[in-house]
Amino acid sequence: MRKSPAIAMVLGIAILTTQTVDAQPSPTPTPDTTVITKPDKSVTKHSIKIGGKIVSYTAVAGTLLLKNDKDESIAIFGYTAYIKDGEPDVSHRPLTFAYNGGPGSSSMWLHLGALGPRRIALNDPTYNDPPPYKLEDNEHSIIDVTDLVMVDPIGTGLSHPIGKTANKDFWGVDQDIKSISQFITQYVKENDRWNSPKYLLGESYGTTRSAGIASYLHDNMGLQLNGVVLVSAVLDIHTLTFSDDISHVLYIPTYAAVAWYHNKLTNKPADLEAFLKEVRGFSQGEYATALQKGDALSDAEKAQIAAKLSGYTGLSKDYWLKANLRVPEPAFTQELLRDEHQTVGRLDARYKGINQDLLSEFSNDDPQSTQISPPYIAAFMNYYYTELKVNKNYNYHVSAYSAEGFKWDWHHAANGGEGFPVTPNTSVDMAAVMSKNPTLKVLVLNGYFDLATPFFGTEYTFDHMGLERKVRGNVTMKYYPAGHMMYIHLPSLAAFKKDVATFIQETSK
Repeated sequence: MRKSPAIAMVLGIAILTTQTVDAQPSPTPTPDTTVITKPDKSVTKHSIKIGGKIVSYTAVAGTLLLKNDKDESIAIFGYTAYIKDGEPDVSHRPLTFAYNGGPGSSSMWLHLGALGPRRIALNDPTYNDPPPYKLEDNEHSIIDVTDLVMVDPIGTGLSHPIGKTANKDFWGVDQDIKSISQFITQYVKENDRWNSPKYLLGESYGTTRSAGIASYLHDNMGLQLNGVVLVSAVLDIHTLTFSDDISHVLYIPTYAAVAWYHNKLTNKPADLEAFLKEVRGFSQGEYATALQKGDALSDAEKAQIAAKLSGYTGLSKDYWLKANLRVPEPAFTQELLRDEHQTVGRLDARYKGINQDLLSEFSNDDPQSTQISPPYIAAFMNYYYTELKVNKNYNYHVSAYSAEGFKWDWHHAANGGEGFPVTPNTSVDMAAVMSKNPTLKVLVLNGYFDLATPFFGTEYTFDHMGLERKVRGNVTMKYYPAGHMMYIHLPSLAAFKKDVATFIQETSK
């Protein structure tokens, strides 16, 4: 993780503030020893017990040769598919395409944490011992209700450009949307899945991506989706930037949830959800009004708001006054437990880490990332090369962050031309496709203790998409007492599976 004084990254997203980097842990990838130039795959047979029933399935770990509209080969696209055996008619079998975010992250995190048939057993939410790590059957995998394709965007997994193309042709908001849409369409064609109910499931920046893909598939590929699952969503990147007051308003309920979790509230309410309902009202009411007044806010009004902020967030009244009632997320993670010499996680604020600089305003790392990355990576590599039997000469890239020349193009055509720079906002894409396909259902999964994509920001985005009331009813919100990767919390993983499975079953009939 790193910081920049000018432009930093949130979810791998450039913003005008100092923030820590990356939505997913980002170890340095190892250079390839063998460059894949043609499709290759490993096919293995397995079975697992889910919900008391044995599910036999075929795992396909490999690559697809991606071609453009001119039938030119442009990329080797890596993926891992899990296909249930014995289905007489796949036209009735749902098919889900899933990926993580970053941008620049492989799908390893969702793959081994929530969706696939194997999962890493973690000490949550605390430190994990050195190896050996435990890999176990994932009884909460979704492969009993849907076939699953884990997608690794270009620069991650085994995916890389070939021919006349280069990484920069894929590294950008619109470029990424187009290439993954092409992959999905080509996979559907090669595997005769045109009639299958289809779903997207993305996490973090993967939700930004999903909104664009849903629209692109509908408009350019004639491919209509049954549903979209957004895990820890951010469609309007502006809500995360702290470049104006809206981010401050949207983060307060999550600050309150984190203070509640760490017992930093003087009179801790018993009911978290009722408490957060109260905080939402304060944040979009009194607090938002106070911020809008700017310097016209009187000293008495300012002191009153600071006292309420202190009561809701666990930070002192004096701290809020010194901050002019505006505390960005990196400062909150450092301040909340400063007296205990600890910092809280950004991706999952249940996690705590040692604060080595008690005068620091921003954290140099995220405790959640540093504590789960080693076991995750080691377990996945062992699984990928031994159980799925992928050629060991092929290096799986956990991320593209450290690749030479990694740079993301943040321009999004749907947000306007090349004039004044704006943060990308794919909620316009989501609103467009939901209006064109008013049967499209959207399931949004939120972690209460997620400081990377706060739940109130997600609610705000959907409340400002201009959807017809009937279409707005197609959006379902679910909440979990965990963080950004809520599935590493076992009770939340069980609820996650139930919510996603019910969603797919109800929308694929």
